[in-house]
Amino acid sequence: MYRFLLTSRWWGINVFVLLAIPFCVFMGSWQLSRFEGRVQDHRAATEQAVSGRHEAARPLDGMLPVDKGTSGRRVTASGRYGEQLLVPGRELDGRRGFYVLTLLRTDSGRALPVVRGWLPGPADTARAPAPPTGRVTVTGALQASETPGDNGVGAQSGLPAGQTPAISSASLVNLVPYKLYDAWVTLDEADAGMKAVPATAPSGTGLDLKAFQNLGYTGEWFVFAGFVVFMWFRLLRREIEFQRDAALGLVPDEAERAPAVSG
Repeated sequence: MYRFLLTSRWWGINVFVLLAIPFCVFMGSWQLSRFEGRVQDHRAATEQAVSGRHEAARPLDGMLPVDKGTSGRRVTASGRYGEQLLVPGRELDGRRGFYVLTLLRTDSGRALPVVRGWLPGPADTARAPAPPTGRVTVTGALQASETPGDNGVGAQSGLPAGQTPAISSASLVNLVPYKLYDAWVTLDEADAGMKAVPATAPSGTGLDLKAFQNLGYTGEWFVFAGFVVFMWFRLLRREIEFQRDAALGLVPDEAERAPAVSG
């Protein structure tokens, strides 16, 4: 009854099944490993951000460029405060408010964006405390430049003068007259009654949409493998039923089913 498995058609079906199942399992396992890798990166970045609060601060220039190994680490820089901007639409402890961002002009000639603190409510220049005058030394967590989509950053447009949607050199280049570091710092202790902004994990290390896409793809590939097995058994069952019906004369055999050739 199972001799049909040796036909060329079933050889093709069997070879496809034998190749498709391992491929689907491999792809599902690979996507799962990608998800697990992102979980590990997220855990390591979170632990680094926490441990970084207690380590000795290092000079800023020695910690650049910002990467997964330096993001969240404590740095120190000296200079004089210059232009001040507000970063609206930022949440802290479940409340919506804004960052007070001040540019620190360093001895290198470049300016370092410094988040001096957070205030609740809509961005209001009148509520933002003025920066200290004279030469200052700041200490805080080093952060990578933001891009739209990172940490809830939106690509806002049409903001009032004195506000910026993201803390990055690309967003600030047209707002300040000097070169900028491709990084920013959030102070350990906020100035003038503001609330300190905690360091965040670097981009690409969080349990974001991409991470859960990997998890979703994992499920899809294993479903595909199960579907291949299901279809093979379904085709096998139909073939067995056809062969049984043919043996009982309930369906025409191959010769009878072939169209007659007219002479």
